[in-house]
Amino acid sequence: MSTQLSIACLQYTSTKDEIKTLETINNLIIKAIKLGAEFIALPECATSLQENSNVTRQLASFEEESLSLKFLKKTAKSNAIYILVGSLPIKQKSKLVNRSFLINPQGEVIYRYDKIHLFDVQLPNGDIFKESKTYLNGKKATIAKIKEKKLNIGMTICYDVRFPNLYQDLAENGANVITIPSAFSAVTGPIHWHTLLKARAIETGCFIIAPAQTGLHECGRKSYGHSLIISPWGKILADGGKKVGFVFSKINLDEVEKFRKSIPSLYSKQKYSTNF
Repeated sequence: MSTQLSIACLQYTSTKDEIKTLETINNLIIKAIKLGAEFIALPECATSLQENSNVTRQLASFEEESLSLKFLKKTAKSNAIYILVGSLPIKQKSKLVNRSFLINPQGEVIYRYDKIHLFDVQLPNGDIFKESKTYLNGKKATIAKIKEKKLNIGMTICYDVRFPNLYQDLAENGANVITIPSAFSAVTGPIHWHTLLKARAIETGCFIIAPAQTGLHECGRKSYGHSLIISPWGKILADGGKKVGFVFSKINLDEVEKFRKSIPSLYSKQKYSTNF
C-alpha cells in the first residue's frame, strides 16, 4: 500500500458570485489534475467570502441544497479525486455553521467538520471581526480516516490554528495530516501565518495542508494568501505567494513516524504540579 500522496492547495479570491467562483475553482482543479493531484484542498469560505452578516446569511444554504457542494461532489466523482471543501456557510438552527467537507472519489461526503474557534477579534489597525454574530461554533474535533491511503486527516479551519491543544489532541489520536483551510487576514498574515503553521507541524509531527484565500475581496477584506504545504519537520514544501493559482507537492506519510521517532515529544509529556 502506497504511503505517497499528491496534493494541491488551491488559492484564489472568492466573490459573492458563487457561479463565477466555481468556474475559477474548476479551472484550477483541471490544471492540478494534469500535474497528478489526487487530493485537492480548497480554502475557507470556498465559494463566497463576505464581511456583512446579513449578506452571508443570504448566500448560505442548507447542506442538501448547496449548489457549491453538489458541483464539487460531481467534480470529485468525474475525476476520481478527493476534494477538501475548506468551508461553506451552512444553515442550521438560528445561525450558520462554518463547515468543512471531505468528498471521496465516488463523489460522497465522507466527513464534516464545523469550525470550533470563531474569529472574534479586534486587530491593531482597527479592523473588527465577530464571526459569532453569524456562526455557531462547532463542538466536535474530527479525524477523517481513509484506510486505503493510510491517511488520517485532522480537520481544522483557519482561526483554530491559534489553539495548539486541538492539534495535540488530533495528533495524539492518530492524525498524520492536518488541514487548515483559511482566509487569513492580510494584517496578521505577514507576522503570524508561517510561524503558526510551522509550529503546528513541528509540535504534532504532522503534514500541514493549508489552502488560503488571497487578495482583495468585493467586501473590502484583504486575504493574505500564501497557501502552504509543510512537512513534519517544519519544512515548507510549497508556498503559493499572493497570486491566484495552486501549490502542488508529493508527500510521503512514512515521514510522520520517522519524525516522531526522532523527536518523540508527542509521546514524552510529563505530569507536573504548580505553585500557583
